[in-house]
Amino acid sequence: MFLSGLILAQQSQVDFEKELKQQNSAIQSLRNEIEATKKRIQSENQKEKSSSKRVINLSEEISLLQRLVKEIDKEEKLLVADITHTESQIVKSEVELDTLRVRYGRRLTKMYKKGQLSNLEKILSSTSWRQAIYRTKYLKIISDLDQKTHNTIRSLLIEIGKQKLNLEAALRKKRRLKKDREVTLISLRSKKRKEQRELVKIRQSQKELKTYLTEKQAGVKQLEKIIANIQDDIARVEREARIRKQQQALQSKEFPKLKGQLAWPAEGRVITKFGRQWNPKLKTTTENPGVDIKGKPGSEIRTVLGGIVTTITFIRGFGTTIIIDHGNGFYTVYGHVTNIQTNEDSQVRGGDVIAYMGDSGSINGSQLHFEIWGQGKKLDPEKWLNKK
Repeated sequence: MFLSGLILAQQSQVDFEKELKQQNSAIQSLRNEIEATKKRIQSENQKEKSSSKRVINLSEEISLLQRLVKEIDKEEKLLVADITHTESQIVKSEVELDTLRVRYGRRLTKMYKKGQLSNLEKILSSTSWRQAIYRTKYLKIISDLDQKTHNTIRSLLIEIGKQKLNLEAALRKKRRLKKDREVTLISLRSKKRKEQRELVKIRQSQKELKTYLTEKQAGVKQLEKIIANIQDDIARVEREARIRKQQQALQSKEFPKLKGQLAWPAEGRVITKFGRQWNPKLKTTTENPGVDIKGKPGSEIRTVLGGIVTTITFIRGFGTTIIIDHGNGFYTVYGHVTNIQTNEDSQVRGGDVIAYMGDSGSINGSQLHFEIWGQGKKLDPEKWLNKK
């Protein structure tokens, strides 16, 4: 029983370490992306004096830093769970060790008090050959049990030592993570202040506003390319098919049959409709591939239907963006989001909170940019969402 418990504890520790390793890999990947983005932006900022370009670059850095904080928080939660589990295992192992020690000690005391004969003397003093054989077998069993108990005690002592070392390492890592988080938040707040100063310049200058809108149209092209790549990615299609097969939640409702019935992804009012939009201030027309919903900062962003999260990325003019594949060639896009609650390749259900409303990549404050794509075409979201 003690050995089986020891094996289970070791397996559980391996599972924790595997999960922590995966999370640590995600954080390192994000740090590498931040470093590469920082170098690119520094190079661009030396050549570019436009506030609109600088604010988009700042938005991209802020988006990556926010994702890093989120990943650090995830790793910290895993570490807390690991620490709690390890502490519990140490207590359990020490209780088992005490029980074995008491049992083993009692047996040795009993043997000493009785002044037992040696095993050979016991066998030789047998009154018959049958008794001698019986005693030989019995004494071997007792000897084996004593040796097994001794080995178990030794294994437990080694395991407790390992568990305590793991605990110390986890506590040190938790302290480092806390410091990393604080440094990241300081950098995040600093960049947010810079972004706000640049936004004021954009709002006050027609030239800057025009440059910003040009950048946003480049973002539209970037988004179109991402959607096209998603549709052409055979490996991704096969991977998502496997996920759908494992979890059949998507089979109950199909996107094309729900026109006019989809729930709204966020609370708020539509400030920019789908299609061509006239800007009276700049006297220009731009194409909006979705709708923009103005809402309270930090309000919930929910999926309109179940699907698979295919992409979480930064798109110029749309900030941090999530793309969900609903099957049958239908996708939904959620832009300007913050505090992401999901991961790429994760399955989500209709109504799940995937993020919160933010101002990432926005010059109009907190809002959600929402798009619906079907069979490679942009669709008017208001024709698919239910009437308010």
